[in-house]
Amino acid sequence: MKKILVPTDFSTQAENALKVAAQLAKKHGCELYLLHILEAPLQTVDPLSSYNDLPEAMFFMKLAHKQFEELKEKDYLKGLVVHEHVEFQEIFKGVFHVCKKNQIDLVVMGSNGASGLKEMLIGSNTEKVVRTSETPVLVIKNEHKTFQTKHFVFASDFNEESIAPFKKAMAFANLFDSKMHLLMVNTPNHFITSNDAQNRIQNFIKDIKMPNYSVNIYNDVTIETGIMNFSQSINADFIGMSTHGRRGISHFFNGSISEDLVNHAKRPVMTFKI
Repeated sequence: MKKILVPTDFSTQAENALKVAAQLAKKHGCELYLLHILEAPLQTVDPLSSYNDLPEAMFFMKLAHKQFEELKEKDYLKGLVVHEHVEFQEIFKGVFHVCKKNQIDLVVMGSNGASGLKEMLIGSNTEKVVRTSETPVLVIKNEHKTFQTKHFVFASDFNEESIAPFKKAMAFANLFDSKMHLLMVNTPNHFITSNDAQNRIQNFIKDIKMPNYSVNIYNDVTIETGIMNFSQSINADFIGMSTHGRRGISHFFNGSISEDLVNHAKRPVMTFKI
């Protein structure tokens, strides 16, 4: 891991994520990339012009750079290489562009979650990034004066399509020197016996070298609550999951456990694209 991207709107939630990213950057020798998104109203933009031709856009661009300069003076960023980017597009497109252009290894984002009607209709900006990002995303809810990585819960159904994201998760577990707790949640609607669950997990990891892990089958009313309750029971430091990246109508009807966790879990959540 060499490069970490932190999208920021200069809010408290975004700064909580930046503080965690700074801790990881110092520990692992990474560079930080800060990204601020300016979503210019489309009706004000002439397709033949650039944002440099728009006085309002230039004002907000200069304001963003001023805020960047103030942010880079923070004590917790001293000694780190920090780059800044401003993008004029939707946040998930901006994150994708900067990740691809700079070969980003990890995105660290802040979130206070969304609930009720807002969550149902539009979700949060963080949820949109989680759904679309090809790069692993670590979502931070609260301030972590010392970000712990000792206990990493990886929740999955342990089917074949989860092997690739699981290997990415394993790489971070090894990097962070974490114990990985493999978790399958059993629910009344999707019940399998403990023996079948154990066999599925063991078959899933049979060709993967794992120095420090546990296997866990946990019963609960829903997968989401099972993940959160199990994580609380072992005082996990963060939760890892794969995400399908569904878009449009299929995402609206099917939902996504990883995105729900981003909105509802109190612990940091790390997602890996299938």
